[in-house]
Order: sequence, then C-alpha cells, then structure tokens
Amino acid sequence: MNTSRILTLFLAIGLSLSAHAQRISQTINSNWSFYKGDIKDINTINPEIKWEAVNIPHTWNSQDVTDDEPDYYRGPGWYKRKVFIPHEWQHKDVYLFFEGAAQVTNAFVNGKPLGSHIGSYTFFSFPVSKYLKFDNKENSENEILIKVDNSHNEDIPPLSADFTFFGGLYRDVHLIAVNKVRFDMDNNASSGIFITTPKVTAQTAEVNIKGAFVNNTLADKSLIVSHQILDHLGIKKYEISHKYKAAKGRKIDFSSDIKNIDKPNLWSTETPYLYRVISTIKDNNTGEIMDQITNPLGFRWFNFDAEKGFFLNGKPVKLIGASRHQDYKDRGNALTDALHIRDVELIKEMGGNFLRIAHYPQDPAVLQACDRLGILTSVETPIVNRITETEAFAENSKKMHLEMMRQCFNHPSLIIWAYMNEVLLRPRYEKGTAEQETYFNRITKLAQELEELTRKEDPYRYTMIPNHGNFELYKRVQLTKIPQLVGWNLYQGWYSNSFSSFANYLDRHRKELSDKPLLVTEYGADADVRLHSFDPIRFDKTTEYATMYHQAYLKAMMDRPFVAAAMIWNLADFNSETRTETTPHINSKGILTLDRKVKDGYRFYQANLLSKAYIQIGSKEWDLRTGIAKSESNLTNTQIIQVFSNQARVTLKHNGKVIDTKDTHQGMATFSVDFIDGKNTLQAIANSTENNTEILDQTDIQFNLLPVNLKSQTLPFKEINISLGDKRYFHDMENHQIWFPEKEYQPGSWGYIGGSIFSMENKARHSYGSDIDILGTNADPIYATQRVGIKQFKFDVPEGDYELTLHFAELLSDIKREELVYNLNGGTVTGGDFQDRIFDVKINKSIFLENLSNREYLEPEKAVEFKTRITISDKNGITLDFTPKKGETILNGIQLRRIR
Repeated sequence: MNTSRILTLFLAIGLSLSAHAQRISQTINSNWSFYKGDIKDINTINPEIKWEAVNIPHTWNSQDVTDDEPDYYRGPGWYKRKVFIPHEWQHKDVYLFFEGAAQVTNAFVNGKPLGSHIGSYTFFSFPVSKYLKFDNKENSENEILIKVDNSHNEDIPPLSADFTFFGGLYRDVHLIAVNKVRFDMDNNASSGIFITTPKVTAQTAEVNIKGAFVNNTLADKSLIVSHQILDHLGIKKYEISHKYKAAKGRKIDFSSDIKNIDKPNLWSTETPYLYRVISTIKDNNTGEIMDQITNPLGFRWFNFDAEKGFFLNGKPVKLIGASRHQDYKDRGNALTDALHIRDVELIKEMGGNFLRIAHYPQDPAVLQACDRLGILTSVETPIVNRITETEAFAENSKKMHLEMMRQCFNHPSLIIWAYMNEVLLRPRYEKGTAEQETYFNRITKLAQELEELTRKEDPYRYTMIPNHGNFELYKRVQLTKIPQLVGWNLYQGWYSNSFSSFANYLDRHRKELSDKPLLVTEYGADADVRLHSFDPIRFDKTTEYATMYHQAYLKAMMDRPFVAAAMIWNLADFNSETRTETTPHINSKGILTLDRKVKDGYRFYQANLLSKAYIQIGSKEWDLRTGIAKSESNLTNTQIIQVFSNQARVTLKHNGKVIDTKDTHQGMATFSVDFIDGKNTLQAIANSTENNTEILDQTDIQFNLLPVNLKSQTLPFKEINISLGDKRYFHDMENHQIWFPEKEYQPGSWGYIGGSIFSMENKARHSYGSDIDILGTNADPIYATQRVGIKQFKFDVPEGDYELTLHFAELLSDIKREELVYNLNGGTVTGGDFQDRIFDVKINKSIFLENLSNREYLEPEKAVEFKTRITISDKNGITLDFTPKKGETILNGIQLRRIR
C-alpha cells in the first residue's frame, strides 16, 4: 500500500437543517422523566414509580462514582417523554437518533419496540414512522420510552478498565424527519456518504464521493444527484452531477469523482483550511430539492516513517498532544457540546497538535472541533485489558469498530484507527498454561479480523494497537506485527523506578521493530495539585515529581526522530471508581484537573510547544505556603519557585525587587525566594523575541511563617498543621490550611520523638504511604501517611489557650478488595497484616484518649479526629505521650492553634 495517506472531512453526519427544510433535525433533550431501576412490563408500569425530572445529556452515575460507598450502580434505567409530531411528518421518514447511550439500549414508541443497540460509545438510530400517531391536523402526542442498561456483560467491551463505565442517555437525542427520497439513513447511523481524496499534492487534488440514496415513494423517480465544492467564503469552485432512474422502494449506490482540482488550499495543523461539499438530490421533472447535506472537506496527505517519524503535506511534524476521557467533575460523562469543544481548544492553547480519542469514540463535537482547529486525531474501539472468548464478543467488537469507522469516516483530523488497548494487561488463565495460549490465539485472530475489516473499509488511514510495556508478550502474540503502527503505553519512572529505562525502551523498539513506526500513546504521572515537595520522589503524587517526569520523557522523545508521536496520559484527570490513593476514584495523571484547572504539567508543555511568547509562574494554585524562619533575627524562609517560559531568559521579582535573571532550560527557570510572613508578590518578566516587548506574569502568595523558637516575641506562634510520616506539603484548599511535613523534635521548637514512617509491605509499584481510600475525609493525603511507634510529640509553646487536634487512620486491615488494574497482579488483596492495636494518649501527663483501639474508634480505613482545648499556665509547653498496650502506637496528623 502507498505510504501516502489522504483524508477528507464529512462533518455533519446528516443532521443539518437545509435552507429548504427538506431534512429536519431537532434535539429532544429537555423534559425527560427518569427512573433508576427495572420495569418488567411497559404496558403495566407501576403507577407508584417515582419518576425524576431530568434533561439530556444525563447519567445516573455522576455522584455515586465518587462517594465513599464501594462500586457504583450498574443496571437498568428508564427514560420517557412525550413528543409532539407535526401533521406534515406523516409524509416523511422519521428517525430517532442517539449520539450515545451506555451501554445496551432498547427503545419504544407508543408501546411498540423499535429495536436495540449494543455499545456505549457509537451513534445509533431507529426508524419510527410506522409507530407514530397522527391524530389531528396540528401536532400529535406520542410517547418515547427508552431502557438503558450499563450492567457488566462478558460479551460487550469494555470488560474492565482504569475508567468508570457510566450509564445513561449521556449524549444528545434527536428526532430527524426526511423526505421519502433521501440519502441513506440506515448505514450504521452514518451519513450514508463517504468522501475520500485519492490524490492530493500542492498542485492538484481529486475527490471521490460515495454513498447511497433511497426512493421510498410509491412511484418511480427521475432524480439528479449533485455535489458542489465551496471554499471557506462560500464561493462554488467545482460541481458534478448525475441523473438516475430510481424505481420505487429502491436504494441506489453512487460514486462520483471530481478531478483536476487546481492548487487546493491544504489542511494542516497551522492552517486547517476547510471546504464544504453540498450534496443534493433533486427531482429531475419538478426541480424540487428532495434532500441536501453539507459536509466539510479538507485536502492534505500524510505518512508515517519508521525511521523519520510523521510527515504532513510532505513536511516533518512531531505529533505532541494528549489522550482524553469524556468526563468532567460532578457531571460524569454527561457533558455539553461546549465542554467537549473546550477540551480540544485546551490542547490547541497548549501548543499541541494531536488528540488521542481514548479509549472509545466520543461526542461528534470532538472531531468537529479537531477538524476546525487543526488537531490531528486517532480514535479507537473500546476493547481494553482483555477479551471474552465468545463469538458474541468478537461480533460485538467488529460491529462497534465498523460503526465507529462509518460514523467518523470523513473527518480530516482523523488519521489513525486503533483497537485493543493494552489487551494483554490482564490475561485470563494461569501463565504458561494451554488455556492461556488458546486465549492468546483468540486475541491474535480477533486482531487480524479487525485489521482486515479496517483496511477494507478505509485504505487511506493507518491502523494501530496501543500496548502496555510487556515488549516480549506483545511481540509473541503478533500484536506488534498485525497493525501498521505500534503504540506503547509506558510509565517507567512511575510504575517502575527509573526514567532512563524509558529511553532504553524506545531504542529497543527501533532495533527490534525497525520497520514499525513508533508512537508513545500513553505516558504520565499522578499529580495532586494539593501536594508539593522540594525533594520529590516516585509516587509521592506531588506536582514537582510530575514535572520532572514530563521533562525526562519529552526530552527522550524529542531527541529521537523515529518517535512519531507523544500522547500525554491524560489531558485531564478522570473518573476511575476503583482507584483510591490521594484522590479517591480519580486518576490524577491529567495535566488539567477534573474541572479543567491547569497544573504545572500543562504550563510545561505550553513553554515547550507554543510559538507565541509565553510566561507563567509555576504552581500558582499553591498560594498558601508555610516554612520555618531561618533564625529569630532573619524572619524569612527560602523556597523554590519555578517559572515556565518559551523565552531564553527570565527575571523574577519579589515584592518589587529583582531576585535574579536566569536562562531557561526546557522551558523552565528555577529561583530561590526568601518568603516573608504575610503577603508575597511575585512577578516573572521576559523580553519577547517576537516583537521586543515585555511579557510578564504575577501572583500573590500568602506565607505563614513559623518561628524557629515557638516562644519568640518577634514572630508569635499562631498555628501549625503537621502531616506525620510525610515529606510533602499539603495545601488543603477546601479549608484554606497548609500542612507541614513532619520533623524530629528540637528544643524550643516542635516535632516527634521516636517511631518510624509507615511503609506498605509491597511497595514495588507504590512507594509512598498507603494506597487505600480513607473514608470520611477529603484530606486523604493526611491520613494515608503516619508515624508508627511514636513515643512523644512536643510543642514548646508559651503560656496561653490552645486548640489541639489529633488525626488517626488505621492503614492496616483485613478488608478484601480487587487489586487495582495497573498493579498487574490481578486477584484480591487486603490492606496489610492487620493486628490489634491499643494505646493511650496523654497530654501533659493527663489522659486524653484511653485504650484507643482499632476494634473501636480506630476502625480500619476510616479517618478519625479528636479535638480538645488546652490551657498552658507554665513554661513547659505541650507534651503528648503515646503509650502502647497492644501493638504499636500511630499518629497521622496533628494540628495546634493558639486561641489567645
């Protein structure tokens, strides 16, 4: 096959409203009634059922996926609403069209079944004309009833994944009325028209338009089918038309070629020029327009090269962008079009040029925005982690893949069809058994069938399988051989210890798979924007470690021309109900938060990818900090500030005074700032090389300076929050508090005496604190670390009244749960070696907590706090004694606040 690929755009999926109103499409998103549960007989619906008023898009899992209860509702839900059908529609063909529903859908009109659809992520439609009632000369009332079920089904992909399988009518629902003579509406909910550009150069281009139309009238027709190409100003450039004799009740295929298109404006990531193709069916005898669809069109050519990477319109382009999930904070996957579009805009504003639409087809607004903004894309079928060895699973997989291809076919942004993401991550059966080998053979067979289906449907795009990092296994099962491109999802330095092994992996691919273009389809590190460290380590979830990770990965990929693409995992944090850790039920590898606030990772890529002058102070959301004064006479604390910029040199000012001017490296410059107690204003400045103008960014940081001596008169003690067993700063944005990492006691100051940092038994893939979900709190980082065997904690504070709060969580338990997908071992795990724990806590030798036990108050995996007031009337300060009676003592967090 020729390595040059040409792709064009068909955007509208046949839902446009033409000037002559031959085709009418209207959403029916408002005023639905919803019931979560099952209805056994739609003809005798229990009148006591309480229906909830909802609008579409809607999911019933927007809240239960983030609560403290394990799992989330996976089962049936019902939707109903009345629609009022115009009298004139009785002469049209009417369709009920769904952009997506999860995951098995059954539809009824006026009690009559329309049919069913399997799959959560592709469009589908039902013809409804024969079930409609037309009772009067105006609008007639009809009832639509929809059953949607997101129950686990072994025959429907995805089976398991590191994301949440939301249920519901979560995308737009349309009513479409078309004439009896119309373009094909029954081809897998596609437009029925498929546009390719078999030849494109800078000098000339060709367009082929294939499709079908139907004559559903009771008479034979003489028809003209025409296609016009209009430029972006609406000026007609080319036209082709053909006459057809269409017998009644017949469907007719067509194929039209427009050749010798002179010097087309090329579609590229910098200038995504879009033409329009207007396809029209006209009655040859009356001149009446029967149907009309408008589709955008883009001209360009591209190819992947195993040695040199990717080329667009003959020019080398490094594809850099992100993968994306279709969910949002407090909304689940029920997003408006505006939120989908905003994500594509955020990739563009980052300087990216690629979006991996993972791990399933998404809202039509996404590809439309990619076409318009110049973002290249891949899209994939939701076969994730594993398969089921049934014909039903294979057929459902192929059906989803075919639907995806036909529905997305004409988008010029789309250059890759993908399938089987990390399908060997959690293989069935015991390693090395005959059963597992048979299972691997079934995967190979299904991959080959999907590959053949794809190349038959679309010989102009590439195919790809994204694999996790088990090089030998994917090679042995032939998943590096079958597709045209190989994608690797790699996390060296996150799930394993060393950044350097990432570069080694890339080089191994180049050596052993020298004929296969390489794309890094996933890489990323969790970043909880509340956590910070000046000495970050793997899996501490700090912003700073994630930035180090992205620095190392981007350099390795940019240094290797054969790496065609770098796709960050992920554009934004996303829901993953089974995840726990510092942000329970959320995978926090995004470079944006779940509600699309930027992290330093996003700033890092802006500094490295944008051509327009750029400067931003890092971690601006960390606007409340703390630290200990250098001495009683030097009331400052030095901390690091990172500035992100694409300019060569950056100056940083602190409270109006220049600190330093530094060169940037990989878009970053690092400064040491002597913070004072109270408000600190930082200003970063650079001279733009574009037009020799100054660019700047400013932020204010409130700094709570702690005295080196708690009895200091020059800097009186106010309050402190301390996270035990922790080396990180925790910014509790919800309560506007800053938590200090623990330190050992020094006279005149504060700190722990005795004990050791809690460590999990198996920390090969999780090297920091506990990975369990601590219930009853949003401040999980405080409770996920602790000091075990602590003997004392001391505050050498002066006389006064204080509020003291102690925080505990039993991190060891015998609670069984399924192991997280990314841990790769499968099966069930417990929270560790649970043992009875009983201890006393005294404050200044008086009992505060007696017989504190993990059989009582310290219930495993739950946050517990105890608060009390203390009056100090001597010079001895506060001493807490922890006395073990059974097992070891623990302390997770401690807070002290002076009242007066």
